[in-house]
Amino acid sequence: MKLKNTVGILVSAAMVASAAPAMAQYAGSVEASAFAKRYDASSSRDLDHGGLVGGTLGYFVTEDVLLNIGLGTYNNLTHSPTGFASDDADGRLSHIEAVYHFGQANIRPYLSGGFAHQELDQANSSSRDRTTYAMIGGGVKNYLNDNFFVSAGLDLMHGFDHGKTEWMAGVGLGLNFGGAAQPAAEPAPAPAPAARPAPAPEPEMQSVRVELDVKFDFDRDSIRPEFRDDIRSLAEFMKTYPSVTTTVEGHTDSIGSASYNQGLSERRANSVRQALVDEGVESSRIRAVGHGEERPIADNSTDEGRAMNRRVEAEVEAQVEVR
Repeated sequence: MKLKNTVGILVSAAMVASAAPAMAQYAGSVEASAFAKRYDASSSRDLDHGGLVGGTLGYFVTEDVLLNIGLGTYNNLTHSPTGFASDDADGRLSHIEAVYHFGQANIRPYLSGGFAHQELDQANSSSRDRTTYAMIGGGVKNYLNDNFFVSAGLDLMHGFDHGKTEWMAGVGLGLNFGGAAQPAAEPAPAPAPAARPAPAPEPEMQSVRVELDVKFDFDRDSIRPEFRDDIRSLAEFMKTYPSVTTTVEGHTDSIGSASYNQGLSERRANSVRQALVDEGVESSRIRAVGHGEERPIADNSTDEGRAMNRRVEAEVEAQVEVR
């Protein structure tokens, strides 16, 4: 088979293979390839050059490192002019190598190193030639997709038996299959937010009203002793809740002129206001007004009714927390 024909077959196969489903060069995947190379032999063995076709099978131990074994056969080996026909020489080359790939893109350069063993028939005028080589090489792979690639490379081979250095250059077509991508590390979970203390429940409030009703003797504005405790209780409530204020309202019965009764009601209101101040309530929180005889709560035609109308009233209201 001519070397140029072999290259044409490889390129055609690559075009067909590019439509296959995708995989990748993951650790654990297997890679197989076919190659065609030009072999330049040492002229000291009566050989000049020839073709080498064959295949390799490899295993990715990591995403970058491939361990490879390969086998190829020679054809069209050309002798130096010693009288041999060109088809008198043929043979085989087997090799094992490690290949290191660079990068993770579609195009991956590589370097290789390993050992090879060559057997040639009719390589010279004496007998079969056997040689062990140390190999180093390099090249590039172009992955047409995650499965298939084409490659080109150069190998240098130093023979331990004849001490000569030879080289091969060629192209290949390969298939990669199997393996699996390493799962991406899951991000560490975000720390749980610190628990916020439960909001304190809103206190339950209720309205508390305190009323004061102080009765007065006829035509008097002095406070009778029995009402002092009531005044003192109102004063204590106002001191407990310093935001509350009150209005002290004075009243009279209907006996006397309206103008007189107005003044009397005002004096009665001021008398109670002063008693609250004396108990410790700020004067600014207490207002005193008189309504005279205008707001009776009982019948002024009877003694009992008039006694009820001679009064001072006050009330306060506050919002108190329920416990």
